[in-house]
Amino acid sequence: MRSTLRLRLTLLTAGVLALALTVGAVLLVQLLERGRIDALDDAATARVTTVADLVRTDRLPDALGVAQPGEVVQLLALEGGVVATSSNASLTLPVVSEDVRAELAERSGAVVGAGGEAGDADPRAPVVLTATSSYAGQARVAALLVTLPGGSGGADGEDSTQVLVVAAVPLGDVSATVRALGLSLAVVVPVLVLGLGAVVWLVLGRALRPVEELRVAADDVVAAGGPGSLPVPRSGELAALATTLNAMLDRLDGAVASERAAADAARGAAERQRAFVADAAHELRSPLASLGTALEVAATHPDSYPREELVTDLRADVGRMQVLVEDLLLLARLGSRPLACEELALREVVTAAAGEVGREVDVVGDGAAVGDAVATTRVLRNLLANAVRHARSTVTVTVADGAVTVDDDGAGIRASERERVFERFVRLDEARERDAGGSGLGLAIARELAREQGGDVTLATSSAGGLRATLTLPPAPAPPPAPAPPPPPT
Repeated sequence: MRSTLRLRLTLLTAGVLALALTVGAVLLVQLLERGRIDALDDAATARVTTVADLVRTDRLPDALGVAQPGEVVQLLALEGGVVATSSNASLTLPVVSEDVRAELAERSGAVVGAGGEAGDADPRAPVVLTATSSYAGQARVAALLVTLPGGSGGADGEDSTQVLVVAAVPLGDVSATVRALGLSLAVVVPVLVLGLGAVVWLVLGRALRPVEELRVAADDVVAAGGPGSLPVPRSGELAALATTLNAMLDRLDGAVASERAAADAARGAAERQRAFVADAAHELRSPLASLGTALEVAATHPDSYPREELVTDLRADVGRMQVLVEDLLLLARLGSRPLACEELALREVVTAAAGEVGREVDVVGDGAAVGDAVATTRVLRNLLANAVRHARSTVTVTVADGAVTVDDDGAGIRASERERVFERFVRLDEARERDAGGSGLGLAIARELAREQGGDVTLATSSAGGLRATLTLPPAPAPPPAPAPPPPPT
C-alpha cells in the first residue's frame, strides 16, 4: 500500500507539474512572440509615418531610409508600380503582391473614408498585417495612404495621385527565436518534470518511512499474537496516530489478558469443582458402603448382629455423613451472601466454640475484632476440634485484639505440608485418617471463612512442640478518646 500511495502521489505531482510547466512554456512563447511582433509593428508603423510626413512636405529623398535589418520601404501606386523605394529594394519589384496591395489600399481607404470623411478613426493610423514580402518572406507590413503634394485632390489628375507608403519588416528572426525557445522548452520541461518527480519520489519515501515502520511493527505484533507496541515518531500527525494506536493495543492487550485470566479462572474453578465432586462422592461412598454392609449383615444374620451394636455402628456412620454433608453445604454457600461485620468479643466467641467441641481448653487473654459471630465461631470450632483431635494432653488458646492462637502438644505438621492441609479432603497421615473423625474439610472451611471476613488462618509450630493455628481478623476500631474533665471552678 505504501508503494502504491507513494507512486500515486509522485505521478500526481509530476502530472500537475508537467501541466503547469507546459502551460507556462506555451504562454511564455506566445508572450515572447507577441512582444517581438509588437516591436516590429511599432518599427514598421513609425517608418511609414515618417515617410508619409516626408511625402506630404515634399521632402522625399531619392532613396527611402530604413533602420531594421531586412526592412524594405516603398511608395506604391494604387494602379501598380513602384514610385519610390529604399536602397535595398528594386523599383521594378513591389515589396508585396497585387492582392496584398489591393487589400492594403482597401483597408487604408476605409480608414480615410470617401471624400476625406474619417469619422472617429485616425486618418493617419497605418494599416498593419502579416503578408509575404518579395524580399524577406513572411513579414509584418504597415501601410499608409497619402496624397502626393501639388494636386487639387481630383481623382483623375496626375498631380493628385494617391500612393501607399509600405514598410515591410521580416519575421524570420522572430520565428527563429520562437522556434529555438520552443525547442528548448520542449527539452527542458520533460527534464524538469523527471528531475522534480525523482525529488518528490525521494521526499515521499522519507516522509512515508515512519508509516512503513508502523506497518512493519504492526505486522510483528500480529505475527507474535501477543502484546507489543508501535514506534512513535518524534512529532507530527504520525506521532499522534502511533500514540493512539499504542493506547488501543494496550487496551486490547488488557482485554485479552482479562479474558485469558477469566478463562483460566473458570477453567480452574471447573477443575476444582470436578475434583471437589469426585472427592465428595468418594467421601460419601465410604460411609454409605459401611451403612449398606452393616444393614446387609444385620438382614442376613440377625442373630449374630445385635440391635444395640447395629444402632451404634449406624449412628456413628450417619453422624459422620451428617457432618460431611453440612461441611459440603457450607462450602457450597461460601461467597453467596455477605457476612456480617460487627465488633466481636473474642474470648466469648472462643468459649462458645469450645462448648460446641465439648472439651474444656485453657483460654488466656482477651481481645476484640470485627467480623461475623457465627462464621468466627465455626472457624474457631474447626481449629479447636483439630487441636483436640491431635493433642496429647493440652490445648491452649491465646486471645488478643484481632487474633486468636490455638496451640496443641501433638505431633504437629511439617513446614512443607502446612499449606497443603488447607486443600479440601487432604489428610496427611494415619493420625488424621477417617477413624480419627476428620473429613479433610475443617481447615479448608476455616481458612475460607476467615478470608471472607478479611482475615486469614496460618499454621506454625507451637511452643509445646505441636501445631499452632492462628486466626487473624480485622481489629476493632479504637474507642474515641475520653473527653477532658472540665476545669475546676475559680
